[in-house]
Amino acid sequence: MDEKRNRLKQSGRELAVSWALCAVCLIGHLAHFLGAKASWLHAIHSTGFHLSLSLFTLLGPGRQLIIEGVKNLFKGAPNMNTLVGLGALSSFAVSSLAVLIPKLGWKAFFEEPVMLIAFVLLGRNLEQRAKIKATSDLTGLLSILPSKARLVVDGSIVEVPCNSLSVGDEIVVLPGDRVPADGIVRAGRSTIDESSFTGEPMPVTKEPGSQVAAGSINLNGTLTVEVKRPGGETAMGDIVRLVEEAQSREAPVQRLADKVSGHFTYGVMALSAATFMFWNFFGPRILPAAFSQGSAVSLALQLSCSVLVVACPCALGLATPTAMLVGTSLGATRGLLLRGGNILEKFSMVNAVVFDKTGTLTIGRPVVTKVVTPGGMDQGNSRQNLDNVSSEYELLKLAAAVESNTIHPVGKAIVDAAQAAKCPNIKVVDGTFVEEPGSGAVAIVDDKKVSVGTLEWVQRRKGQSDYWHGVAETLFQEVDQELRNKSVVYVGVNDALAGLIYFEDQIREDARHIVDSLQRQGISVYMLSGDKRSTAEYVASIVGIPREKVLSEVKPDGKKKFVSELQKNHIVAMVGDGINDAAALASAHVGVAMGGGVGAASEVSSIVLMGNRLSQVLDALELSRLTMKTVKQNLWWAFAYNIVGIPIAAGMLLPLTGTMLTPSIAGALMGLSSIGVMTNSLLLRFKFSLKQQQNYGSSPHAPVYINTDFEVDPKGKLKKPYSSAL
Repeated sequence: MDEKRNRLKQSGRELAVSWALCAVCLIGHLAHFLGAKASWLHAIHSTGFHLSLSLFTLLGPGRQLIIEGVKNLFKGAPNMNTLVGLGALSSFAVSSLAVLIPKLGWKAFFEEPVMLIAFVLLGRNLEQRAKIKATSDLTGLLSILPSKARLVVDGSIVEVPCNSLSVGDEIVVLPGDRVPADGIVRAGRSTIDESSFTGEPMPVTKEPGSQVAAGSINLNGTLTVEVKRPGGETAMGDIVRLVEEAQSREAPVQRLADKVSGHFTYGVMALSAATFMFWNFFGPRILPAAFSQGSAVSLALQLSCSVLVVACPCALGLATPTAMLVGTSLGATRGLLLRGGNILEKFSMVNAVVFDKTGTLTIGRPVVTKVVTPGGMDQGNSRQNLDNVSSEYELLKLAAAVESNTIHPVGKAIVDAAQAAKCPNIKVVDGTFVEEPGSGAVAIVDDKKVSVGTLEWVQRRKGQSDYWHGVAETLFQEVDQELRNKSVVYVGVNDALAGLIYFEDQIREDARHIVDSLQRQGISVYMLSGDKRSTAEYVASIVGIPREKVLSEVKPDGKKKFVSELQKNHIVAMVGDGINDAAALASAHVGVAMGGGVGAASEVSSIVLMGNRLSQVLDALELSRLTMKTVKQNLWWAFAYNIVGIPIAAGMLLPLTGTMLTPSIAGALMGLSSIGVMTNSLLLRFKFSLKQQQNYGSSPHAPVYINTDFEVDPKGKLKKPYSSAL
């Protein structure tokens, strides 16, 4: 970024100098035209002064541009800089000969190189600004990494900058900290939130020997980590490199434009030579009046220079990269990480979209769906230990009191459920809260010892394994078959198992709307899931995907195989969020990773939805189509401009109307054509915003979603949270 900003500053200085010189030329012309008598104005309009301005322009702001053009010509790969350089140098050379050898009768036009360089540098400066804007929109990715790390030095802990860490260093990561480097746990036990990299909402327990990634969040334990990949070598550093690739990768249509520009340069040089030959040898016979005040060679050289200048394919060269840069920049401001312009081109042609279920069509965050208590079961003396815990409402209240002291996602789900059920906030007795990462938590609440966690954790609070297994089995028999494979935590109160709390992944609010919108556009929608068929078909029915387009109980290699088969007849986009989807994302024409999949999924994905919203799929599709439409408009404009401009510059209208383009006017038209292309590309922002207003502003979608507002019946039993919404 610093390098790009420095180049932009240098470009700005060159632009300012070139336009200052151009302004001096214009003032001189204007003064001469108005007949001003001031001596200093006559000096500005003098030939010697214009020669100095032109020479200063070529050696100053235009030097780098001309050198690049000439080098490319000698390499056999001419481009737009070649035409600019030839046009500027030929104008200066012809004007210099006219001054040095007056008897030739040629006209001097030293202002032409000055104006030409000024317009070209304006276009280049605008392009550089577009590039740096597109890049700066994405640098926020680095903010996920901490700036400091706690380094272990001779048994003590010292805070050091993260970029000073080396492989083999040992660092301490406290609860709530982000891991500063990729490494391996050497001591401690904790749960880590890796959703930024894997897309999985459930934290992962980390013990000695486990791997941790920089940028992941340590939830509830202290870890000692040996650094394996520091600084830019981390998984987050890989993402930053993806961002840099996105700015340099060319779309196939851009490569075509560059190839055309190269051949076009040879053609223009040939046309320029033909223009000179025609007007030098045949011009005096065809139009004698045009040569009454000057030689045929002078007019021929002026027209041939005009051809070189007006045909400069700046507009052609800017047509694709400017639209792509605006498109990727606009995507970044909308939370879309696009890995290059070629992705926009490919995504605009997609006619089949495959969704993963978990974390994609579902929200990827656990929510409480059912609370089960022993009810009126006869459990002997142990029943006495469950006084005042006979209702699901009471059980949820006690569990939430314990879990309010943790930052575990399951604990947060229990607290959210208790708040939705309007349970009162209860504090645990100070000093009684104990948490074991990966197992559960226990505390004293209302003179009751309440433990929440795995069955093994709750059993350890008392040790009556036979009793616990018996109660757990009875509770399992009470719940519906649909809940058997869902996530569950156990709640123990004093010496008894008080109940079970079930969780499931919530369906995204906008899933139905997204699927409907894609299908209305003629795009086939499929769903892949590792879940059992009944669960997969249930989710598919809610979001509107036909049963025959659902593939369930599929492994990662099965997902890849399905996508590969579909690609035989379709342009396929795969939308996923985690490691299990990586193979399918890589094999699809366009891989789309949800925001939670950054890292594990983004390395193989073409697009990352940083906002983690499914509606961004529609945004990306709309943006890609508008961008490609803008590219085609730019290319048509560039070609049309040259088709019309070159014959006029060659003097086609001179015999008919007496109209001819001077190199300066040709340069101005060339510059205006480039500005037109840039303006049309920048209008992409307005077009995209207008399209979004049309799609969402006037007719807001009505998504089907799972309601998480709990209701409590007179007996204290919680109703199903999803019963009314479906």
